[in-house]
Amino acid sequence: MSVRPFRDIERRQCRRIQVGDIAVGGDAPITVQSMTNTLTTDVAATVAQVRALEDAGADIVRVSCPDEESSRALAAIIRQVNVPIVADIHFHYRRAIEAAQSGAACLRINPGNIGSKARVRDVVAAARDHGCSMRIGVNAGSLERELLEKYGEPCPEAMVESALNHARILEDADFFDFKISVKASDVFLAVAAYQQLAEACDYPLHLGITEAGGLTSGTVKTSIGLGMLLWAGIGDTIRVSLSADPVEEVRAGFEILRSLGLRRRGVQIISCPSCARQAFPVIKTVEVLEQRLAHITTPMSLSIIGCVVNGPGEARETDIGLTGGGNGTHMVYLNGVTDHKITDATLVDHIVELVEAKAAEIEAQAPQSDATLADATPGNQPAHLKAAS
Repeated sequence: MSVRPFRDIERRQCRRIQVGDIAVGGDAPITVQSMTNTLTTDVAATVAQVRALEDAGADIVRVSCPDEESSRALAAIIRQVNVPIVADIHFHYRRAIEAAQSGAACLRINPGNIGSKARVRDVVAAARDHGCSMRIGVNAGSLERELLEKYGEPCPEAMVESALNHARILEDADFFDFKISVKASDVFLAVAAYQQLAEACDYPLHLGITEAGGLTSGTVKTSIGLGMLLWAGIGDTIRVSLSADPVEEVRAGFEILRSLGLRRRGVQIISCPSCARQAFPVIKTVEVLEQRLAHITTPMSLSIIGCVVNGPGEARETDIGLTGGGNGTHMVYLNGVTDHKITDATLVDHIVELVEAKAAEIEAQAPQSDATLADATPGNQPAHLKAAS
């Protein structure tokens, strides 16, 4: 019996669509999304939050448009940001048309919820005229009454049937530039629904565990669900839904992808939990380094290990390594080789300088390499880099 290499992830083959200049699906890298939680009518606050999400690396940002004032405000927001904006629409078809006219790159909408076929055709026409794709967003908490009556409760079969029913409406309108999500707050329900949907269609899939919870609980819950799906090759764009600062959603999303080798962005810090053997305060050091290295987007690795038990071994596998030593003196490794020693007094500043220098070296030596393009705009990457990124 042949066994798949344990690190291999074979992506599900699917269609490819565009969300603005970002490709989703096909052989494009898996993208990371988030959503603003400001009032959309407060243009300044929403722009500030979108820019913070851009700085964190978000590929796509969703903005809610619950009323006409919000969908009209979208135009002013979009003019001031760089990331593609998805307009979140529920029920009213006019909001979708207004959002498309305002420059939204994508409409999050369930066509079966906006009324007649004529209204769906109007939304499709607006999407075509303004270059919008769409996302069909099925949620276990808001399934159609007839499906709940048919199945008795939210279940994977009901969610997939809902998604395909909505998809058929767009297909009948000769519109195919859409992705689908089937989210639930229950991990098992969401995973099963996505697995079934992946078998039932070839549209790109937007992954998420909805209403996952707070920063810690929601990140753990989402990591379990999305990790299972991504490892199976399912998923083309993801959102980590947290009751927290949206920037944390982006950070968590990239950590999930980085842990699976699906995206590389910034400094990956490999650190020990610390113990009585630690020769410097590992936890505080890592906390400070995470903050001071947040501006580095070049993919690279850094190991911070408190003692010599595992330190040398981890350092051999990272670009820069630090292993705690005796008498306040610690060993620094560069490219896996022992290089020099540093003291407690200069530890953090010195590591930051080394990382910044290494990032500059990587960028200067290989400006078109996998390393520097791994987190470039996915839709603009050379074809031979997309799968690796």
